Amino acid sequence: MSFLPRHESAAMDMSGTASASSTEMESMSASMMEMTFFSSTSTPLYSSTWKPQNIGTYAATCIFLIALAVVFRFLIAVKAWKEAAWLDAEFHRRYVTVANKLPKTERLSTDSKRMILTENGVEEEVMVVKRTGMDVRPWRISIEPIRAVIDTLIAGVGYLLMLAIMTMNVGYFLSVLGGTFLGSLALGRYAIRDDH
Repeated sequence: MSFLPRHESAAMDMSGTASASSTEMESMSASMMEMTFFSSTSTPLYSSTWKPQNIGTYAATCIFLIALAVVFRFLIAVKAWKEAAWLDAEFHRRYVTVANKLPKTERLSTDSKRMILTENGVEEEVMVVKRTGMDVRPWRISIEPIRAVIDTLIAGVGYLLMLAIMTMNVGYFLSVLGGTFLGSLALGRYAIRDDH
């Protein structure tokens, strides 16, 4: 039984708790300052409940990260493929003339210059088109929500991969790199549009 007034007793309890908390905070900040890679088979991923218990669950977590990195590369390829399809559809679409604005074919002819190209003794007349500025395509309800969903998925998966790397676990880091390599090996050719 304590003979101290209630507020003094509470102050002693709080100071004892405060000193324990400050010790914990100091050790936590010291461990957070050490940003070095380590190898552990029990590093939590994304939450305290996803903590590998043995080598098998650690390997499964690494395989998951490899698959997630491949999905990331797949989403980048899907975005490039969709952008190319939308651009092709844009060029095949019929346009209505807008008042006080030249049609695209006439704008190209005003922004171009005729030149003679000579190669191996053969002369050919070519038209060099100069890009005058950013050509923004019109907003379309059939395209923009799909583009926004794809961009959001790319950002979400990218952030998940970044969080896995920020654990500083060597196995997780190498898994993300391995998945990026496999994804680029399989799908890299789709991520870049070749107009030639």
